[in-house]
Amino acid sequence: MNRTARLYALVEELRAASAAQFEVNTRTVQRDLQALMEAGVPVRTTPGRGGGWSIDPEMTLPPTRFTAAEASALAVALAAADASAPYAGAARTAAQKIAASMTGPASVAAQELAARIVTLPSPTDSTVRAAVEQALTTNTVLRLSYIDAAGRESDRAVEPAGLLTADGRWYLIAWCRARQAGRGFRLDRITAAAPTDEQAQPHDLTELLLGSAAAGAVQPTALASLTPPTKKRKAPPR
Repeated sequence: MNRTARLYALVEELRAASAAQFEVNTRTVQRDLQALMEAGVPVRTTPGRGGGWSIDPEMTLPPTRFTAAEASALAVALAAADASAPYAGAARTAAQKIAASMTGPASVAAQELAARIVTLPSPTDSTVRAAVEQALTTNTVLRLSYIDAAGRESDRAVEPAGLLTADGRWYLIAWCRARQAGRGFRLDRITAAAPTDEQAQPHDLTELLLGSAAAGAVQPTALASLTPPTKKRKAPPR
């Protein structure tokens, strides 16, 4: 993790009053905290036994007015984004920001429900997940090794179109150059993956799913507000 990203992450960790691993030693983290203080971030240090670092409680996100039901729904949704899910790291930091901004009954409801949820993570390799995330975010070609349902392993170069979740599993939907067709790759069957610098051609996710078992897949209702309105296609000239 580079220093800029680490400094921002430290602020979020201090807001959430929790600990995290930043892939550096303790002395480096202490220097980062000192840099935050010098930059004007209201970080405080308490010396002695039981002391530590904290951030001024006033430096928080504005209170978010969730109802208890909405806060509980968020707790369930974030629990589904376990360590094997795509963008799980970003989901963790988003959860910290949400938790830091909630107050009152909503906060209590979310905390009580969160304490009653457990999960059995799937064995998706974190390096594979990171490569898939990068290829999707940058729209670049992804090279991967894949084991299909019959146990056959193959190497592919694919052009990512999107993600599909079904029955608790995640699939990368992509244009497979070897098959010259759309294919779904279950993330826990990808044994190795490496993003490239080559830009991928744009592919329509819905069109790649046509004719497959997932042809009826629809966008989750909860994500509709995040999606820009679809542009209407012009009718071809007659």
